[in-house]
Amino acid sequence: MLNEEHTIAAALAAIRDGASSSEILVVDGGSSDASIDAASGLATRVLTSERGRARQMNAGAAAASGDVLAFVHADTIVPRSFARDIERALSDSTVVGGRFDVKLDDSALPYRLIGMLISLRSRISRTATGDQAIFVRRDVFERLGGFPNLELCEDLDFARRLKRTGKVACLRACVTTSARRWRRDGLARTVFRMWMIRGLYLLGVPPARLKQMYADTR
Repeated sequence: MLNEEHTIAAALAAIRDGASSSEILVVDGGSSDASIDAASGLATRVLTSERGRARQMNAGAAAASGDVLAFVHADTIVPRSFARDIERALSDSTVVGGRFDVKLDDSALPYRLIGMLISLRSRISRTATGDQAIFVRRDVFERLGGFPNLELCEDLDFARRLKRTGKVACLRACVTTSARRWRRDGLARTVFRMWMIRGLYLLGVPPARLKQMYADTR
């Protein structure tokens, strides 16, 4: 998390409800608000690391003790069946990891369509974004070297490498993620920017340059 004092408590409560026996590690990237205080009563541990999603997720993985790792963004709400869904998917020994379908926390039709299209694209490509609560067997995660230390698209890079190692489970249960960036920046602009960044990354544009472009278009 990073400056998520208004979202982290709900995210952690949902994880606690959906995976009551799990170890819940929150990795803070240097919040200047009350995020750490909000998380402290609900997490198993609150850790700190250098800022950056890849660094923070890798730090959490290194500190975790479980055989299965699940990565949940601070503005994402997991379903009540969270742990059960993951356990069921990994009961197939050929499955190396997976992700959930996603919906946005806005019931308006355009936002519902965005969630459906993200889930469909992900199902077809067998890759995921970080908003989809990526999960993976720990030994597979370590074999892949974790998330690459990229400025942007660390989730896409990891998901593309993950699917080369074995079967990826595309679960139909939904996580609910915040629509704030779509509301803030506009639907069409946000969708265009996301696809532009994704396409340019696949064409080989360096993530550091993409990060600058992302900042310039905000």
